[in-house]
Amino acid sequence: MTKKRNFSLLSHRAGAAFLAPAAALVGVFVLLPFFWVIFVSFTNRTLLGKTALSPDFVGLQNYFQLFDPATFFTRGQFGFSLILTTQFVLLSALVGQALLGLLLAWLMQTIPPALKRIVETAVIAAWILPEVVIGFAWFAFLDYDNGTLNMILRGLGLPAGDFLLQQPFWVIVIFNTWRGAAFSMMLFNSAFASIPPSYFQAADVAGASSWQKFRDIGLPLIRGHVVTDLILITMWTFNVFTPFILTNGGPSYRTELLSIYNYRIAFREFDFGKGAAVGVIIMLINLIFALIYLSFGRKKAKAVEE
Repeated sequence: MTKKRNFSLLSHRAGAAFLAPAAALVGVFVLLPFFWVIFVSFTNRTLLGKTALSPDFVGLQNYFQLFDPATFFTRGQFGFSLILTTQFVLLSALVGQALLGLLLAWLMQTIPPALKRIVETAVIAAWILPEVVIGFAWFAFLDYDNGTLNMILRGLGLPAGDFLLQQPFWVIVIFNTWRGAAFSMMLFNSAFASIPPSYFQAADVAGASSWQKFRDIGLPLIRGHVVTDLILITMWTFNVFTPFILTNGGPSYRTELLSIYNYRIAFREFDFGKGAAVGVIIMLINLIFALIYLSFGRKKAKAVEE
C-alpha cells in the first residue's frame, strides 16, 4: 500500500498555492505593462491616425529625439525637464525635506510632551492628507486675487505677489518640502528615540551644548537612517506629480518636471512611442535608486549580523 502524503501548510506546494494569486496580479498589472512600455518605446504608436492601429518599428529613433543635442536644453524638451527635475530633487528632497525633517526631529526631543504631540499631529497631517486636497489648498493659498497669503500681505500694507507666475519653481520646491518633511521627521524621530538616554545624560553632565550632543552623539548614531531617508525621498521626489496641480507645468514649461513632461507627451500630444521612451528612462533611473537602496540594506543587515 502506498502511503498518503499529508498536506502541510508549511510545504512548498502550499506556499506556491498561496502566492499564485499575488504572482498573477503582479504579472498582469506590473510585468506585462513593463514589457509592453518597452516594446512601444521602439515604435511610433499614437492615439490617432494610421499609427494608432498599425505602428511602425522605429528602433531607437524616439531615444535619439530625446537626447538630440540641438534641442536637449530647450524649454519643453526632455533635457530641460531632466535638469529641472534634478534641481528640484536636490533642493526639495536633499536640502529641504531631509534637513527640515532632521531639525524638527531633533527639536522634538527637547520640547514638552504636550507641545510635541501638537507638532507631530500638524506635521503628519501634511503627510497623510490626499495630494489633490493639499494641492488645491496651496493653490487657494497662493492665488493672486483671492489667495489667503495675498490677503494677509494686503492687510499688513505689503504688496501682493503673483507667486505662481513670478516664482513658480520655488513655489513647488517649498510646497514639496513642506509636504515631504513629515516622513523624514518621523523616521529621524524614531531613530533618536532608539538612542539610549544615558548617552545624552552623560553629555549633559559634561556640559555639552545641544549642538555638540547632536554632532557628536545623535548624528553619528543615526547615520544609517539618514542614508535610508535620502534614498527613499529622492525616489519619491523624482517621480512626484503633485506640482502639476499648482502650475500645470508652466508658465512656459518652467515647472515641467520629468513626470509632467511624460504626461504631456503621452496623454496630451498622444505620442505614445516617445512617451513610452521617456517612461523607460524614468524606470531605469528608479532602478538605479532601488539597487542603491537594496545594496545599502544588505550591507546594514550584514553589519547587524556581525
